[in-house]
Amino acid sequence: MKVVVLTTSYPRSPEDVAGLFVAEAVERVRAAGVEVEVVSPARFRDFGIAYGGGIVNNLRAEPWKGALLPLFVAAYGRAARSAARDADLVHAHWLPSGLAALAARKPFVLQLWGTDVELARRMPSLARPVVERARIVICASSALAGSARELGARDVRVIPSGVDIPEETGEEELPAHVLYVGRLSPEKGILDLVDAADGIPLVVVGDGPLRDKVPQALGFVPNAELGPYYRRAAVVAVPSRREGYGVVCAEAMAHGRAVVASAVGGLLDLVVHGETGLLVPAGDTKGLREALGWLLGDADLRRRMGAAGRERARNRLSWEHATAETLRAYDDALKP
Repeated sequence: MKVVVLTTSYPRSPEDVAGLFVAEAVERVRAAGVEVEVVSPARFRDFGIAYGGGIVNNLRAEPWKGALLPLFVAAYGRAARSAARDADLVHAHWLPSGLAALAARKPFVLQLWGTDVELARRMPSLARPVVERARIVICASSALAGSARELGARDVRVIPSGVDIPEETGEEELPAHVLYVGRLSPEKGILDLVDAADGIPLVVVGDGPLRDKVPQALGFVPNAELGPYYRRAAVVAVPSRREGYGVVCAEAMAHGRAVVASAVGGLLDLVVHGETGLLVPAGDTKGLREALGWLLGDADLRRRMGAAGRERARNRLSWEHATAETLRAYDDALKP
């Protein structure tokens, strides 16, 4: 089987973090014996739209680039059609890639991630024809799956993005502290966390447009170097205002760390309230502070929750599970 993967975000070098989870998924599928060719903006002119902060953030920052979108889509479609000439199937990541998949004129699987669903809600007349023509729509969470069905998806599969399960979890650092990993942007709820954690030991790993409001932030840390941060943490906070999946939450669980997360989107699939962590309403800084304080004050409770989360990650969130389900979706998409 040959599959052409279409993605608007894909690493261009070992130092590039764009679309790392897509690249990892591609390598896992290749290791399973599938021939995969990747088409990303690195292979065609992207007119300054694709990289940096990503398509949505780039257009927000420079709205005039919206006039270049037809040129971007046309270039993407030509590259997809050329790569897919001898392909059996196309796997399109993010809704804009679905437009290129249509141009490829091959059976295709569409994978929605979250930001593209927000875009689809604003332009349903453009999104619906793409979603309806996909043989299968893959979503990382039940929340995204519901949105896909609203847009007319015929066959929806919930396949959480895979995470590595470390062999050992390590001992948390004393005194106990809270860890945040992620983009420093409004939708990630970082300012809610900073407010809620006033006086609580907090380590912030990440960068983004709110960096000047989070002076203690350590900046960007490559994904391969995040392990020690998870191992040293007592609790990992994921205070997102919206979240299609929640890879940081999944990684924290894989490292055996209790999580305090917002009760939104994909985080509702990942965290079992009271068992693997605690869920609080998004934007509820008082509730967030109480949950963090509760776990920081009870080492036995957070260890039990961390162990339960690690077991859940091993059973449901491993790369082995994600790859097997993706290959099953490929086979089903090619059935008459």
